[in-house]
Amino acid sequence: PVGLPQLQAQLSCPALQQRLLATVAGEASVWSITIADAQGRLLADLNGTRPRIPASNQKLVSTAYALDRLGPDYRLNTQLWRLGDGSFRLTGEGDPDLALPQLQRFAMLAMGSGGSSGETPSLVRLQIAEEPRQAWWPQGWHPDDRYYAYGAPITRLAVTSNAINEAVMNPPSRLQTLLQKTMVQRGAKVQLSLVSSRAPLPADAVLLHQEPSAPMHNLLSLANTESHNFTAEVLLRSGAGTWDLPEAVRRQTVWLSQQGLPMQGVRIADGSGLDRTNRLTSRFLTALLLRMDQHPYGRTYVSSMAIAGRRGTLRNLYNGTSLDGRVYAKTGTLSGVRSISGLLVTEAGPRYFSAISNGASTP
Repeated sequence: PVGLPQLQAQLSCPALQQRLLATVAGEASVWSITIADAQGRLLADLNGTRPRIPASNQKLVSTAYALDRLGPDYRLNTQLWRLGDGSFRLTGEGDPDLALPQLQRFAMLAMGSGGSSGETPSLVRLQIAEEPRQAWWPQGWHPDDRYYAYGAPITRLAVTSNAINEAVMNPPSRLQTLLQKTMVQRGAKVQLSLVSSRAPLPADAVLLHQEPSAPMHNLLSLANTESHNFTAEVLLRSGAGTWDLPEAVRRQTVWLSQQGLPMQGVRIADGSGLDRTNRLTSRFLTALLLRMDQHPYGRTYVSSMAIAGRRGTLRNLYNGTSLDGRVYAKTGTLSGVRSISGLLVTEAGPRYFSAISNGASTP
């Protein structure tokens, strides 16, 4: 970040500050709002350094980190390996779009021993490499949320993101059922087993086939435009290079500190914002947006957000107003929490903003 604009501490637009205070009126204590320009000038600020629950504005952090670490062309891979003893192992990186057609291709390859003989083996031994059950949900996710599709478990091999109408509570069991049904229907005998994804592959493992995910810009849009919790969690882990969530959070926090952002009061617990122990400030989010708009991949980052009146969680907001098509932002919603952070395109350049309410009566 050397040479890049930093968010300043002193207010530079008293008129806007007065309008902001008049707008929130008697509810000022439950709001944090920060507005800045491309030079880092702090145009208006209300409780900008007060930590608040950000809800899905947390996704702006995990997507920025993943994009910086992995680049815009990165893809998540689901892979089928043949081991030295003739068995197979299926590994994954959390592709949110993994579905039955990909599973069927893996099954057919395993049945044909990777295409080496062209004959269906008498017994197919296939290992499913997955995270331990205690790591499927961030600890701070409310138990009730885990039954809904938006709170589905975070696993490496997640068919349709571990959600149908509700969360799939035992993804490896469902995966084994789907694979077994596919292979038995085609006359194969199959022996499926579960192994730890944290155990290294044997040295004699040979990659037979891989199914790549959509590229990073699609994954970012799924997380930021559609506010997909599963994808945001996977991006945090992928960017950090570990599926150990506390370690991934630690590595991301180190990266954030290196960006010259105001870290006071910031506490990160997950990648999606569903954990209610997350704490961000509006100054931090505004500074992050300023930083990322100057990033080499800044266009990819900004274009991953919802657009007022056009796309994503903002498609039905500000239609037909002066904001239509000019606000790129991420929304956030939890009980008692509303947030929106992003940028407004103006003739005088972008305006970066973050507004978080915890307990507002009419957010």
